[in-house]
Amino acid sequence: MNKADFLHASFPEPIDPPEGFDPASPDRFFNRELSWLAFNWRVLEEASNPRVPLLEQVRFLSISATNLDEFYTVRVAGLRELKRAGNSMPSIDGRSPDEQLALINEDARQLMAAQQQTFGKLVSKLEAEGIHILTRADLSPQDRALLGEYFLSNVFPMLSPLAVDPAHPFPFIPNLGFCLALQIERRADKFRRNAILPVPQQIDRFIPLPAEPGCHRFLPLEELLLDQLQALFPGYSPRNSCAFRVLRDSDMEVEEEAEDLVREFEVALKRRRRGEVVRLKLTVDAQPELREMIMEELEVSADEVVEVDGLLGMADIKELVLDSRRDLQWPVFTPRIPERVQDHDGDIFAAIRQKDMLLHHPYETFDMVVRFLEQAARDPNVLAIKQTLYRTSRESPIVSALCEAAEAGKSVTAFVELKARFDEAANIRQSRRLERAGAHVVYGFIHYKTHAKISTVVRREGDKLVTYTHFGTGNYHPITARIYTDLSLLTCDPALGRDAARVFNYLSGYAEPAMLENLAISPLTLKTRLIELIAAEADHARAGRPAQIWAKMNSLIEPDVIDALYAASQAGVQISLVIRGICGVRPGIKGFSENIRVKSIVGRFLEHSRIVCFGSGHGLASESARVFISSADWMGRNLLRRVETLVEIRNRTVKAQIVQQVMAANLHDEAQTWVLDGTGRYSRNLPEPGSSEDRLLFNCHRFFMENPSLSGRGSAGARDVIELAHGND
Repeated sequence: MNKADFLHASFPEPIDPPEGFDPASPDRFFNRELSWLAFNWRVLEEASNPRVPLLEQVRFLSISATNLDEFYTVRVAGLRELKRAGNSMPSIDGRSPDEQLALINEDARQLMAAQQQTFGKLVSKLEAEGIHILTRADLSPQDRALLGEYFLSNVFPMLSPLAVDPAHPFPFIPNLGFCLALQIERRADKFRRNAILPVPQQIDRFIPLPAEPGCHRFLPLEELLLDQLQALFPGYSPRNSCAFRVLRDSDMEVEEEAEDLVREFEVALKRRRRGEVVRLKLTVDAQPELREMIMEELEVSADEVVEVDGLLGMADIKELVLDSRRDLQWPVFTPRIPERVQDHDGDIFAAIRQKDMLLHHPYETFDMVVRFLEQAARDPNVLAIKQTLYRTSRESPIVSALCEAAEAGKSVTAFVELKARFDEAANIRQSRRLERAGAHVVYGFIHYKTHAKISTVVRREGDKLVTYTHFGTGNYHPITARIYTDLSLLTCDPALGRDAARVFNYLSGYAEPAMLENLAISPLTLKTRLIELIAAEADHARAGRPAQIWAKMNSLIEPDVIDALYAASQAGVQISLVIRGICGVRPGIKGFSENIRVKSIVGRFLEHSRIVCFGSGHGLASESARVFISSADWMGRNLLRRVETLVEIRNRTVKAQIVQQVMAANLHDEAQTWVLDGTGRYSRNLPEPGSSEDRLLFNCHRFFMENPSLSGRGSAGARDVIELAHGND
């Protein structure tokens, strides 16, 4: 039995505690930052996975680079600030900021070196498929003639070569700024000077060149710039050059007593571009003189400099994922439209009235959520819409529907979170657009982010008002919904409608809800509810009843919740966790956490849904189990500093879909699973690619693409719906 198959395999034999392990000490937790780096290593591994199509391997490499950049600009920047302030507060695993920075620096440098090695291998594979990345030395005279014209018409107008001398101070380089540093020599008198040439981010990094049919040739933009230096510096000859890239602190500080929150954020966004440098990457060919100038001007120390033997700005290789080479990408997948909606001729309110419906994205189209709001905007019987917005797309159909509803005279209230990291500017634009349409825009709390995913539509039906509610585990973002796995609950359950209204009133009026009939919300009750549910499962185990917990989320690091899981494990509760990214739990330690096992799924889609199931004395997958979906990961920020929801699923069909399909398939997955052990190491043992054993491995993403879900079935019935786990009631 494959140990990755948590649905069928027994719990592994526990390991002895590490030498000196104290279950009451911070040793019981894994470090958050190192756990995140371990996740990014798993992402990078997909860039070398032969089961992944070649251009998807390129995409994974790009993602790992983007992830690492954000990690430095936010997490590393935060630790640096703590160190600078003399704050020695340890992390949950007992490490000081200084100790964490040292370990991060070591691991991240290895990761960056591995990224370059992976890129080198991918370049060879791309060449075998007719996709070539050239250097200046590879250019023919015909190439140079074409590039000369391209340079003058498409690049030259965007360039600002900047001299560096007493009369021309070193320019400001913004966050993610990519530049060439040059030492040039005047031919007339051999006088040398330094210059900086910022590489415009508005121009594609890889310039296409003519190629034979079926082939593609690209020249990196920096290679073109170096080839055209004569046009930029007439009368000068290049002597030395290097490329460098800057990452700056991107955390934002906002004045808590600001009178105009939007304006304060607009100012803070400008400050972020000028944050302190947290990492400087230089090409290895940097001459000592250029290197020292750059380091001095940017005020960075040697441990903040990374020398790169290869490509700077690895995130840009996503441009090489060519639309014309679909043969080197995942096969096209078209999300399903729930049959029940089709049975009602597209009337989503009628479909919801028939029965609660759970959409599993991206396998079932997110367009249903968009249609929910678009239909509400145009329905004369709809009186009011309330909506949270944390992240959404630039040309958001969600925002368009809300604007249409407001312009039609409906009461529209939008709760826009301005503190959504790196989406602050976009959310300001969306809020202005909504206000112009006549919607009420509420920005929530200063101290908390509003991360809950809730939408309500109030509709007049006969002599009463009916509230239709959407609860999601992911953002109202139609683009990311194509690649993120998430759940959407659509219901007209009156209790859930009332709870949603109470949450909205909390957001707009700061008054804590006096009573919630179903929901638990953070920062008020969610953490307490989770710990109580875990403790109740432990009570079932101590009473000799079946006791199981299945949970799935992105990150698990909150120490009180982890301690509750440890206590439940020691009581005999069998706990199976699917944690995509950060995990602070040390599983499989004899006498301490031997009933806990942890897996991470990294594959075609980004696992994003948050689910927790409790056997409640009946085991899993029992019909008597208690099942919840949530917007919250089990992290301090989600449970204590954000507004989040935990929704109990009480509809029998929806509950069966979550337990017997969604969770069961994730637990069953073998093909995309990494298993965490008690030492902190993730491992996967896969057979030879393409072998019969390899083809038999269960892949949860493939299962969901190929099989319909329970709650969306309409007149066709559910006879052909596969349930991987069955209730034992």
